[in-house]
Amino acid sequence: MVRSRQRSEQSSVRIDKAGNLMQKAVTEVRSSGWKGKTDSMSENDKMTDSCAESGTEGTENSTERKIDGKVTDMTEWKKDHMDYIVRATACGGQIRAFAATTRNLAEQAREIHQTSPVCTAALGRLMTAGAMMGIMLKGEDDLMTMTIRGDGPIQGLTVTADARGRVKGFVYNPNVWNAPKYKGKLDVGNAIGRGTLTVVRDQAFGEPYSSQVELLTGEIAEDLTSYFATSEQVPSSVGLGVLVNPDQTVEQAGGFIIQLMPGCTDETVDRLEASLKKIHSVTKLLEDGLSPEEILQKILGNMDLELLDTVPTEFYCNCSRDRVTKVLLSIGSKDLQEMIDEGKPVELACHFCGKKYSFSVDELKTLLAAAKAKKMKDMNIIDGQ
Repeated sequence: MVRSRQRSEQSSVRIDKAGNLMQKAVTEVRSSGWKGKTDSMSENDKMTDSCAESGTEGTENSTERKIDGKVTDMTEWKKDHMDYIVRATACGGQIRAFAATTRNLAEQAREIHQTSPVCTAALGRLMTAGAMMGIMLKGEDDLMTMTIRGDGPIQGLTVTADARGRVKGFVYNPNVWNAPKYKGKLDVGNAIGRGTLTVVRDQAFGEPYSSQVELLTGEIAEDLTSYFATSEQVPSSVGLGVLVNPDQTVEQAGGFIIQLMPGCTDETVDRLEASLKKIHSVTKLLEDGLSPEEILQKILGNMDLELLDTVPTEFYCNCSRDRVTKVLLSIGSKDLQEMIDEGKPVELACHFCGKKYSFSVDELKTLLAAAKAKKMKDMNIIDGQ
């Protein structure tokens, strides 16, 4: 392990930022009237707690998880995919925590988008956070989209995640090469620049909820810490890390989100802050071979840590020909006619996964007829009113 760590330190590019702004977050939230009870966890956490208390297979020992309706053995999933998220609580529910290892999904995103190292770092961080925030959603069909827009050369990133641990994302300009912040440290903040972070939650029932904050540093972890404190009134510490090899592949990726629940005591805050100060690098923890469980143990092990469940996470895009067809229909008859007049097939590519969909001129004519028929139907409805 020591030999491997030295090799990585000498020949790999380090990218890590723990974003430990817990005290500032606590101060801001308390000043705005932060109150409540310690049992205000998400529905998923409540359900898991009840399983643990009743002695059923709802704890960390449970090895089965459904993905797209199929039961997956978590032991085999870890062996084959490695990417997963651990959900936990500490201090009797005063703290909730998530930790993830995401090397495979970060590498898959790099391969799809052919990102430069600094873009790989930025996208890997945001996708890791997105995967953990996705499983915080209450509804199984809920979605969350995070968009960063900045004045730096990257221009922006978009990540979408669901409640099942599935995540996808892309960088607006994936080929940014900038000077390192210092030796071995890619400058993600400079590549993103000043701008905003927008989080949109799409619920299966009800209107989408959207919140936007200014970027603090562009390093993503601190920006998400600020988002949780400002928009969700939840003091949090976010740690995200991506380690990139000299050949630009991803060696390690992962992170954690630790949050104080309403009503937690000052003693709990102090103990957590003291523990977080000992964590200097997320990628160092991953490079040393620590699993998500061991990362949480290192941070919360002396605070009555209780591991609740393990959730597989993966890069997943749900694009389809049907979805792309709907996009073409939405552009209107005029634009469709212009495509037909060019007399060439049209090819559209998914921003998230790069999959390409081709439509012949005859297919475009069929879509144009459908668009006109829909327009006439809508006009008849208006006239009927």
